[in-house]
Amino acid sequence: MKFSLISLGCPKNLTNSEEFSARLIGKGHELLLSPEGADVLIINTCGFIASAVEEAQNAIREALELKKQGLVKRVAVTGCLVERYKEKILQDFPDADLIFSIAGQENIEQTLNQSGLLLAPLPKTLYLPEYKMSLTAPHTAYLKVADGCNNRCAYCTIPFLRGPYRSKPMEDILREADLMAQNGVKEISLIAQDTTSYGQDLYGKPSLTQLLKKLLDNRRIKRLRIMYGYPHRVSEELAELIASTPRVFHYLDIPLQHIADPVLKRMNRHCDGAQIRATLNMLKKRVKDVSLRTNFIVGFPGETEADFQELLRFVDEYEFDNLGVFEYFREEGTAAHGLPEQIAPETKQERRLRLEEAQSRVIDRINKRILGTEVEAIADGETFGRTYKDAPDIDGQVTFTRPVKPGSIFKARIVSAQGYKRTLQPPEK
Repeated sequence: MKFSLISLGCPKNLTNSEEFSARLIGKGHELLLSPEGADVLIINTCGFIASAVEEAQNAIREALELKKQGLVKRVAVTGCLVERYKEKILQDFPDADLIFSIAGQENIEQTLNQSGLLLAPLPKTLYLPEYKMSLTAPHTAYLKVADGCNNRCAYCTIPFLRGPYRSKPMEDILREADLMAQNGVKEISLIAQDTTSYGQDLYGKPSLTQLLKKLLDNRRIKRLRIMYGYPHRVSEELAELIASTPRVFHYLDIPLQHIADPVLKRMNRHCDGAQIRATLNMLKKRVKDVSLRTNFIVGFPGETEADFQELLRFVDEYEFDNLGVFEYFREEGTAAHGLPEQIAPETKQERRLRLEEAQSRVIDRINKRILGTEVEAIADGETFGRTYKDAPDIDGQVTFTRPVKPGSIFKARIVSAQGYKRTLQPPEK
């Protein structure tokens, strides 16, 4: 069988695509980089927010048009869009040959031999994949340490898309990471909906620091990156471990969403502004060169101008290296959908633009300080790559003044910086 793949959404979804693609290849099936000529075109969808739903629906329409033209034989749809809308997907796209839930990815070969709507509950445990192909650059990879979420933030669809929090056993993660390192991966990004909760379901307490220590015992592993931590679970023990070794990038992705207490409470974020500030102050003290990235939601129901002004001051004070801003969108099934005091669309847009402008001024200040300094960089290509401050596919890229070997990690001097565009001078050979 020849199959082609469209993988949408976040890195966590990408790891699912890598795993079931590897299962198919391991059974002798062929992955086509272009859908034309495929026996089946698989679309692994995202359904997290409205824009992701729209993107997934457009991808399905385009795939069905390819089928109509005779360029692909079958169209199969899976992923979070299926988990969210279930039977409605088949109603909306009756010409799709197969619509199957995430559970069907575990036995992908058998699943693809069927037709119609195949729904099954999410698996209760995460397993070590038989092997995993890479849909990223060969020197970098995502390693999913857990799936699902128990946080129940008021705006979020993840708990009913991905189920309750389920950690992958530590020994399985160690084997998966070792296999990645043996295959040439130099940067492993640990991902989950909440990495800082890792192990709480298996070991009775969050165990991310213990996992990191065991991973660092493997000298084949060159660099680790931590994604998606929650502020009230970032411990001093974790900060001290990050500070103690260059093999864990001095980088942490902490989605904060807001800083004003009234908004955080309505979001059901389980922490207040004082806790957030205390965590960030601790990180900046313990890890002197720490790079922080975060996301904020503006226009959440009931957000006042005073709340937003507090957020503006907070962004100006804490100077995040990378920052994403999202306008709140009402998602069906979430606790926030029915909240009163919904914010007008034009107000949400205006606040997003103001916050982006505030962050732009922060980056200008950061650029003045970093010009001429040396940072660790990783080459994604001969003339471009990232610094330790930039996660793959999410943050910015840098360019190099001379060609370097893709996948290499080295110290480089920042010779120009404007906005998120920076140029680095690698050392002489």
